[in-house]
Amino acid sequence: MENSSPSELNRRSFLKQGGALAAATLAGAALTTNSLAQDAATEGNKPMLRVAMLSGWHPHARGYAKSFADTPGVKLTAVWDEVPERGQKWAQELEVPFVADLKEVIAREDVDGVAVNAPTNRHEEIMVGAANAGKHIFTEKVMALTVDECKRIAEAVRKADVKFCISFPFRTKPETLYARKAVEEGLLGTLTFFRVRVAHDGVSGKWLPEHFYDPVSCGGGAMIDLGAHPMYLARWLGGQPRKFSSTFNSVIAEGIEDNAVTVVEFENKCIGVAETSFVSTASPFSLEMSGTEGSLFVGGPDEKQVLIRSKKLDAREWQTPELPAALPTPIQMWVDGIVKGTPIPFGLEEGIQLTEMMEYAYRSFREGKQVEIAKA
Repeated sequence: MENSSPSELNRRSFLKQGGALAAATLAGAALTTNSLAQDAATEGNKPMLRVAMLSGWHPHARGYAKSFADTPGVKLTAVWDEVPERGQKWAQELEVPFVADLKEVIAREDVDGVAVNAPTNRHEEIMVGAANAGKHIFTEKVMALTVDECKRIAEAVRKADVKFCISFPFRTKPETLYARKAVEEGLLGTLTFFRVRVAHDGVSGKWLPEHFYDPVSCGGGAMIDLGAHPMYLARWLGGQPRKFSSTFNSVIAEGIEDNAVTVVEFENKCIGVAETSFVSTASPFSLEMSGTEGSLFVGGPDEKQVLIRSKKLDAREWQTPELPAALPTPIQMWVDGIVKGTPIPFGLEEGIQLTEMMEYAYRSFREGKQVEIAKA
């Protein structure tokens, strides 16, 4: 979700992108659906990736379904939802069967992969079951509520040898790709500070669904949902985190934080700030970075603006650099990874890293103090 009303959200690109179930029937399904290259259905000579949408709980689910439907070589074949009435209505709109039983939909022969948009506290159950059935997995962030849950998902995915992708859309954008490039090439010298902000008015604008106010199914509020974007960018840019200090509060919402900041100190001594909010109107994406040799700014009112000033660029003025091309959307990456065997950069390890960031951020808030990750 971005800083927009619901109608604007539908036009946003990243919304189009953003117990083990080991019964005998699932084991049989794993043998027939483990590899798309060998087993997927075809239409003529064209490979067809058949996808089941698992829940319309997350606001991104409808955008993902449209993206799948618009992707050549992909076909939606089923819908499951933990709320049957919602699932039945959505299935009718998509013109696919609604399957009320989770085990049944996962075991279907006309399902090669699943898109998981279910309540976050059910991610482990759903994804372990899907992996055990030999189904490829695309998931909305976060991967799961705890690192232990993530590790069990990862174990099942690796054992089944299926493809896994978590949706990290901000890592596909030219602006953030350039920021990463500037760090890697040392244009900023030693990185000393950065801040990333992703915020919207979902609570104050009263357009977030009511179930997003449930801390049990969500695992938290603004930080664990929208804050996932600044958090995975922070991990990508800053490296291994060491210390966390969080300030969360609730301006309007009850039971969850709707306004949140986490300060992270990384092993390299860089300090990063991840900011998010459900109560900020017209708050654009922004990223600022500074180091011993220069500074870089991304976003602001023009979210695509990038400015850099660096001693290593032989210039005294701020420059607008040439940006790299955008990467494919996470959905396209997942499809290509299955069909073509191309790399998927947002996989199991990145999903685990994000959940680790969240666990420590929330622990700092609950304990009211800075918390530290024990050194390996």
